[in-house]
Parts: sequence; structure tokens; C-alpha cells
Amino acid sequence: MFNQTTMTEFLLLGFSDIQELQILHFVVFLVVYLAALVGNLLIITTIALDLHLHTPLFFFLMNLSILDLGSNSVTTPKSMANSLMNTRSISYSGCVTQVFLVFFFASADFAILTIMAYDRYVAICQPLHYERVMNRRACVQMAASAWICGLLYSALHTGNTFAIIFCGGNMVDQFCEIPQLLKLACSDTYLSEVGVIVFSVCLVFSCFVFIIVSYVQIFTTVLRIPSEQGRQKAFSTCLPHLVVISLFLSTATFAYLKPTSSSTSGLNLMVAVLYSVLPPIMNPIIYSRRNQEIKGALSKWIGWRLLTKNKLSIFFLQ
Repeated sequence: MFNQTTMTEFLLLGFSDIQELQILHFVVFLVVYLAALVGNLLIITTIALDLHLHTPLFFFLMNLSILDLGSNSVTTPKSMANSLMNTRSISYSGCVTQVFLVFFFASADFAILTIMAYDRYVAICQPLHYERVMNRRACVQMAASAWICGLLYSALHTGNTFAIIFCGGNMVDQFCEIPQLLKLACSDTYLSEVGVIVFSVCLVFSCFVFIIVSYVQIFTTVLRIPSEQGRQKAFSTCLPHLVVISLFLSTATFAYLKPTSSSTSGLNLMVAVLYSVLPPIMNPIIYSRRNQEIKGALSKWIGWRLLTKNKLSIFFLQ
């Protein structure tokens, strides 16, 4: 029997018990992690260095990339370390930290995506008021609110979850997440966390409705633009955001609304990879390929770095 006072660690179910497959898991996750790291760092650096990208849209995109960096760094390194060293344990405090950070980055991420929908609505539907509504101070306040709400929301979930008495074992799939921890509960106190999850679903649904309504009005306005070039430019700034939102919501919904009792360990692992690893690596690709401004700035910055490197090489060879 385990409870919250005697529980000192949890055991994370690995990808496989076969050493060769564990090494393969480590290599694949390392490549994916480094790709997400490089992609998001490129987005952050490009936006920070290019003065033409110092606009509300790219300010929020930089916040999104920072959150993606954090989200990808919460679970992936621990999973890689366990596979490489053939260990499964994670301390109780480590599990608490993992749950807190996963929810913090996910909730702040979704808050930023909701704010970005509002930014596009104002830019396209109320262009004459854009500079007044989306001024520097307002953007900083909205971004700060997203981060603070993420902290409070995560603290609520983490506090409710670890107030539960655990006596159903200490094994969880791949990394600590609330649906897996609730399966280990042996008291009725878990109902409080279920209530918080229901509240969360309602909150997420409200934000989703807000995003849908915003984009209905955006598309209605865009279709009235007489210039085809103007319509394409408007769509080029909206389409990446819509794709990112769809990816985020579909993976998170599937992860948290699937029946945990009937889920196999393999399915849980696949879902964990899907919503913890896929969005951080896909978001930079989606924005850099579909947004002409960020694509141009990236090409310019990378080209400048290569040119500088070549000049330095020639200088030292002389």
C-alpha cells in the first residue's frame, strides 16, 4: 500500500524492455528534441534581431516559441535519460514538478494562441484601431496575463492531484500526467480533481468558441477584400495560426479525453509523444513555411550568418 506520505518515487513505464529498442528510442527522441530546440531558437532569435518583426503578431509568436521550448524540455530529456541509463524511477518531487510544468506550459500556450486569434481579428476586422488596441503596453499585459494564468491554473491542478492518497501502485506511463495518476487514487478525494478537469474542459471550450467566432468574422472580412493579393496576405498570417491551434487541441483532447481504463501502455506512450513532442517541433515549421515575413527574415538572417562565417574563414586563411 502506498499513500502520499510514504510514496517516495514513481516508476515510469519505458518504451521497451529490450536494450536495443531503448537505445533507438533515445536516438529518435534526441533527434526530435534537437530539431524542436533549433527550430524554436531560430524563431526567437530571428524575431528578436529583425526590427521589421517587432509587431504584436511576432511578439506573441516569440512567446509561443519560448513556451514550446519549455514544454519540450519538461518530459523529453527525462524520457531519454531513462532509456539511455535503463532506469525507470522518478522522485515524488520530480513527478510533482513534471505535472506542474506540463500544465503550466500547455495552459499558457493555449492562452497565447487565443490572444493571437484576437490579434488577427483586430488587425483584419478593425485595422484602423489596430495600433491603438494592440499597443506595446497592451501586448505585454496580455502576454504576462497568459503566463500568470498558466501558473495559477497549473498550481490548482497540481495541488488537487497530489492531495490524493495513492494506493494503487506507483507505475505510470512514460511521464507523470494527471489521468495516469488518478488511476492510482484510492480515495474519494480524486473527485475534486475530476471537478477541476470538468471546469478546465468548459474553459477550453469557451476559448475555442471565441477563436472560432473570431475566425468566422475574419474570413467574412477577408472574402470582401477586392484585391487577390490582399486576400492571400491575410490568409498567409491566419492559416499557420489555425493549423497550430488545430494540432494543439486535437492532440491534447485525444490525450486527456480518451478512456484511461481501456488504454494500453503502447497507446498511452503514442499519445504522450503526440501531444508533448509533436507541437513543439511542428510549430516552427508551420510558421516558417506559411508566413512569408518570418520565412524572409529567416532566410536573410541565415544568409547573413553564412556570409559572415565565410568572410571570417577567408580572413583567417589569408
